[in-house]
Amino acid sequence: MRRLFAVVAALSLAAPAAAQTWHGAVQFNDDHVFTRTLVRFQELVVKYSGKKLEFVLHKNSELGLEKQYFEYMAQGKAVDYGIVSPAHMSTFSKAAPFIDAPFVFRDIPHWNKVLDADLLKPIADEIAQKADVILIGYAGGGTRNIFANKAVHNLAEIKGLKVRVQGAPIWSKTFSAIGMAPTVIAYSEIYNAIQNGVIQAGENEAAGVEAMKFFEVGPNLNITQHAITIRPICFSGKTFKGLDKNMQAAVLRAGKEAGAYGRKAESSEDEDKLVAMEKAGKLKRIPFSDKAQMKKIVDPIMVEYAKEIGADQILAKINAIK
Repeated sequence: MRRLFAVVAALSLAAPAAAQTWHGAVQFNDDHVFTRTLVRFQELVVKYSGKKLEFVLHKNSELGLEKQYFEYMAQGKAVDYGIVSPAHMSTFSKAAPFIDAPFVFRDIPHWNKVLDADLLKPIADEIAQKADVILIGYAGGGTRNIFANKAVHNLAEIKGLKVRVQGAPIWSKTFSAIGMAPTVIAYSEIYNAIQNGVIQAGENEAAGVEAMKFFEVGPNLNITQHAITIRPICFSGKTFKGLDKNMQAAVLRAGKEAGAYGRKAESSEDEDKLVAMEKAGKLKRIPFSDKAQMKKIVDPIMVEYAKEIGADQILAKINAIK
């Protein structure tokens, strides 16, 4: 009997360790670039760690919306990794929404240079400290425009437009200054809100307009180009602390590379998606003539906002990049 116990014990010690299971979350389906970015992250973690891992990626808002994902990661419960808009991190970090604030980047080359220079690191450090969530990579790259049930060509026509904005106050401040009537509504409620006349418009990049079928209720895509998205790949600090150094290094390397993959994919696919939707008669692109004047109105607000959250030096460095 003792010999049997010894054999069983030896087999137990020799057996391969059970694979770790990590849970990810995304609001979209398999085709969306955010989902593909997280799948790439999973593949790279396995590649760089050399360890067996099990991933459960919860898609199509199965675990709620991005605000919930971030709270779960902060608590170390239910979600280990995901993509979250910085606007949804403001409960923990006042500076977080600056990562994705409107009217910061001039164009895609400027946006890329800012990310390559790692100018947002001080804000990422604050988020890690206050929320215990690590920003391990930066996806995004979609240019945001206003989709509406009416065509808007200039600042005069945009006045009073009832538009849904993200929850961070800077979005309401800047859109109000331009003359619109912004309101905060959950992302999942935008379609119905336009359909029922609660609002007239929303703002999003091409991937979101396509995935959520916003063109059905807002077929006029007014080309304001007011923001270029940054969507951090987030990882729970509590999960991260429980990993060995090799796995931590793999997570950080995989996050950075997956973010670069996501940026390249979304920024290059943005125009293709708009062309395809326009050709299919799903939406019509409306030129907006007052983009420069719009930015001129908003610039002082952005400077004041950056000072308020302690990001004035970061904004100055961003503006200095040519």
